[in-house]
Amino acid sequence: MYDERVKKKEPVINVGIIDGKSPVEAELEGEFKVGPSVTLSGKISVFNSSGVIFLKEEKSGKTLKSPLIRLNGGSASKFKLFKVVIGKGFHWERHEDLWFKGNLIFKARDDGTLVAINEIHVEEYLKSVISSEMNPTAPFEFLKAHAIMSRSWLLSSLEREKGTRQGQMFINDHQADELVRWYEREDHDIYQICADDHCQRYQGISQVFSKDAVTAVLETKGCVLKYGGNICDTRYSKCCGGYTEVFSTAWADKDVAYLKNIYDGEKGPPVPCGEEKWGEWFLSRPDVYCNTEDERLLSTILKDYDRETKGFFRWKVEYRREEIEGLIEEKTGIDIGELIELIPVKRGPSGRIYSLKVTGSKKEIKVGKELEIRRILSKSHLLSSAFTIKHAYDRRGKLEKVTLFGGGWGHGVGLCQIGAAVMAKRGFNAEEILSHYFSGTKIEKLY
Repeated sequence: MYDERVKKKEPVINVGIIDGKSPVEAELEGEFKVGPSVTLSGKISVFNSSGVIFLKEEKSGKTLKSPLIRLNGGSASKFKLFKVVIGKGFHWERHEDLWFKGNLIFKARDDGTLVAINEIHVEEYLKSVISSEMNPTAPFEFLKAHAIMSRSWLLSSLEREKGTRQGQMFINDHQADELVRWYEREDHDIYQICADDHCQRYQGISQVFSKDAVTAVLETKGCVLKYGGNICDTRYSKCCGGYTEVFSTAWADKDVAYLKNIYDGEKGPPVPCGEEKWGEWFLSRPDVYCNTEDERLLSTILKDYDRETKGFFRWKVEYRREEIEGLIEEKTGIDIGELIELIPVKRGPSGRIYSLKVTGSKKEIKVGKELEIRRILSKSHLLSSAFTIKHAYDRRGKLEKVTLFGGGWGHGVGLCQIGAAVMAKRGFNAEEILSHYFSGTKIEKLY
């Protein structure tokens, strides 16, 4: 299944767990070394004062200060960080106390905030990622596919880091009536990746590591997807809604050969053409992998907080006109006056809108890309930008409410997590799952 050539050693990475909070409370279990002579354990508090970190060990009162403090943990040591934000900016955002293995690094920012970083080997990181992104009780071949995909995304990101840094947000509002933004992988300055959905979910060893999750990482150790000799930038989302999306709908205006528009099933109809056909599509329930209402299966696939999101394959959101006006002003700072209509201008091949015309009594604007549309039409995010729009008017012909009938959860590019898990449940192996979502790729062992 895999190319067995060994090319390099397993990397060690720096993952930003907390960024901005000061003070930070932590608990050290086992011994952690700071330099050659200082050993810490138990509860500690850490804060940034004018660019200098002060660390205090609770039981001894011992205090350390430096712009950077590195705590090296032994093989049996672990640490807990309190009130870590997960799902930041999304509708499931919350705080949790999380345990981690590896080393713990604190860095001070000049603005008085603080960063807590976990230094850890890639394979240990991945055991947590596939147990954090999805339920580790998911089908085994899905877990293997996810391990290869998550490793590929990570190592591809590290390769890109060596070149031109991407930046977090791209803005094109050179025209007064157009607001186009897309959000790439965050351009982290003092660590390589973050621990949340903006990169990959990484919630340390607090997650339940099933035997299958650990075995999936071990059996695929060092394996990545490659296309044209390069490690693939393997994007993924929770549920594509029937068709996967192309890269340019969500991010830069370029094509990525292995991130194609794919029907998430055995055989599919032609991609809908025109708003009427898309309206029919979003009101239908096609026979695709990610169209499942099997609660027992979903309970083995999704994390508890993900299962709080119901009806993600097909969904409906209804707004009063005034609600949309308020959301648009809150998110963009633009007063459009009374909303007249929302009109899709450009859709990707999965039906995701990446240019939306908003017409108001005072102003007309175009908004894109897909995530920005999701942001301005929700307090947090719409599940996706794949939706059809129904306007309802009062007896005087004035817009009264808007209803969105949508499909899918996330940007839809690359692998569909729900669809991939269902494929595994139906007997597809990891290689077949990855080939379905990432056309023309091959698996290669790097170390």
